[in-house]
Amino acid sequence: MQFSFVFFLNTCLLGIGLAMDAFSVSLANGLREPKMEFDRMSLIAGTFAVFQFVMPMTGWICIHTIVEYFKKFEKFIPWIGFAVLMWIGIEMIVEGVKGETKDEDGNVKVLSFKKLFIQGVGTSIDALSVGFTIEQYDIQTALVASFIIGAITFGICIAGVVRGKRFGTKLAQKATILGGIILVGIGIEILLGGIL
Repeated sequence: MQFSFVFFLNTCLLGIGLAMDAFSVSLANGLREPKMEFDRMSLIAGTFAVFQFVMPMTGWICIHTIVEYFKKFEKFIPWIGFAVLMWIGIEMIVEGVKGETKDEDGNVKVLSFKKLFIQGVGTSIDALSVGFTIEQYDIQTALVASFIIGAITFGICIAGVVRGKRFGTKLAQKATILGGIILVGIGIEILLGGIL
């Protein structure tokens, strides 16, 4: 397939659409850690970007190898995203209500890599279905499209964390509760979007 303006435009729009869930979760993470350093912000945005790159490619590979099995699995994708984000969101709300977001020294607890990994899976699981929309691409074109999606996600997530940090400083303790509510809302949106 030839790279054209339409290819880049469609891929960028697809990337923006797919990055919205990751943006919201980045916002929640920024709310939770208002004093986050840039390297940590990059880690969060990079994690979401990697998942947004990997998931469409995984879908593309599945379409070209194990189509029947993947089609059977596709109906569970919204449920998985819903369950993961609900779990993390409710946990954040409970932490915020109990005041468990700070350690013994009064510093905000840092988001663990395990939770960040789970957030990455939860927000990008719908990108598996993108494998269907790019199935006509050859491997090189699919890689370029996935790379563009990942790069856009990185930029949007950095913006989300920065915005969250700004509000997090103003909201203090309530920020964790708000972040949890955002994650629960995203989980419900993923589920309803998959069902409807």
